[in-house]
Amino acid sequence: MKAFITIGLLILSNVFMTLAWYGHLKFKELKWFENAGLITIVLISWGLALFEYCFQVPANKIGFNGNGGPFSLMQLKVIQEVITLIIFVIFSLLFFKNETFRWNHAIGFMFLILAVYFIFKK
Repeated sequence: MKAFITIGLLILSNVFMTLAWYGHLKFKELKWFENAGLITIVLISWGLALFEYCFQVPANKIGFNGNGGPFSLMQLKVIQEVITLIIFVIFSLLFFKNETFRWNHAIGFMFLILAVYFIFKK
């Protein structure tokens, strides 16, 4: 059960991280953000990143085998990176229609899947 909780929290964390890191690139399309300066955008992104940490820290604490969780530190990191890329691709395809998912991206993902395999191999 801790594995599912950890992965769920990592997914939530990465949704907020992606919004904090890349969501502001779409803010200019919103009427109330069109004249927002860099400081305003940074503060909004920090506010979103707070929620990222509210999910990321518990995910790592619950999931780490040093705290009774099912994952090693390396496994946690690789899981987080794969989730990050999946969330990012979904985000970019939904909100940035001009971005395309190409064959070289698919190959890169295959290498990440191989990384997961090797990290989890006993």
